[in-house]
Amino acid sequence: MSDDGASLRPLRTDLAPIAEAVEAADADAFVAVGDRFDDDLRYLTRFSGPDRAYALVVVPGDDAADRAVLCAPSLFREQAEREFVAGARARDGNGGDGVGGFHDGVAREVRTERAADHAGERAAAVVCDLLGDEDDDLTLLVPPSIPHDAAVYLERAGNALASTDAVERARSRKTDAEFDRLRRVQRAAVAGMARAETVLAESEVVEDETGAPALRWESSTLTTERLRRAVNATLAARGVRDAGDTAIGAGPSAADRHFVGDDPIRPGETALIDVSPRGPDGYRGDLTRTFVVEGDGGWERRAYLAVESAREAALAEIEPGVPAKTVHGEVAAELAAYGFDPNAEEGEAGFTHGAGHGVGVSLHESPSLSGAGELRPGHVVAVEPGVYDPNVGGIRLEDLVVVTEEGYEVLAEYPFGIVPVERE
Repeated sequence: MSDDGASLRPLRTDLAPIAEAVEAADADAFVAVGDRFDDDLRYLTRFSGPDRAYALVVVPGDDAADRAVLCAPSLFREQAEREFVAGARARDGNGGDGVGGFHDGVAREVRTERAADHAGERAAAVVCDLLGDEDDDLTLLVPPSIPHDAAVYLERAGNALASTDAVERARSRKTDAEFDRLRRVQRAAVAGMARAETVLAESEVVEDETGAPALRWESSTLTTERLRRAVNATLAARGVRDAGDTAIGAGPSAADRHFVGDDPIRPGETALIDVSPRGPDGYRGDLTRTFVVEGDGGWERRAYLAVESAREAALAEIEPGVPAKTVHGEVAAELAAYGFDPNAEEGEAGFTHGAGHGVGVSLHESPSLSGAGELRPGHVVAVEPGVYDPNVGGIRLEDLVVVTEEGYEVLAEYPFGIVPVERE
């Protein structure tokens, strides 16, 4: 697959499981309300839409096809028709449109009436239109994240609301088209990491104005902000966005898991680099490595060996049917064997977070490697063991891994090593 995205397979969402969830819950319809920043709604509709609210209604068919209605802002009707309706049309063996049908059997349409009304009101009107108003006891399934005002409008229309995790479950298992996008953005993250490591390798050790040892790169002191800008420029050149999530810490700030400030990077201190760009259709990458320029082989070397060993222990557990929390348990046990507290609280020395999390349209989504449930083929997880000491620094190693029928696959490999080398 080329990095320019030309070979990306068509991206579309199967809405049949949502309709099935409605029937299984003995409910009447499913409703989601949000805007283009709502990852659930973006996943369900593939409508990259405006920053104003819109809604989706899914109604199971009794004797007819299941139906899905996108209540879009009127100025975005053409885009909604293209992305929500045309993009879900069934295709023949030659890649052409099928005869009127939809790939998942759910008939789609766009409505732009009552555009001045709140999206919750518009959704309630669609429910009434599709199901009739003779029944005053309709039950609507909604995502837990539905906005409060939308919920109020739906309830004022006489509907009872019930929360569902159907969208979370659907999002957790990725399709081949989603893998395409995840691989592409993770390859961009690899390029960004290579840039960061190369900059560190090219830097020279000097004394700053106070006489303290520092790193100089291209005639200026190397700081976390300068390194972040170099990484983000590489991401942009690869056609992805940093999304404000390139986190680089150095020394004590490397113990801050999401540091985005400006600290000098000094020899002998850990430089933790977490690259998490957003790529095509909103899919995310996530890659972390830690380096030390001219380290003395003390705390950082022991911590690196512990984290590297914990990563291997985590990967050894990943296969279908394994309880997700087993992965976290193995990571914690391995870190404890190296003398690090596996249950440290934020701000304490040791392992302060979960072993990993799902990645997709959101940077953090289901499944959690410290939560309930089992790993299934199609799950994509960031495996991220780490140890931290607020007075010294932090070490974390993170890769994106897809659960396969046989075990796992790392979506984009990147080398390991605490001493930076030129990668470009």
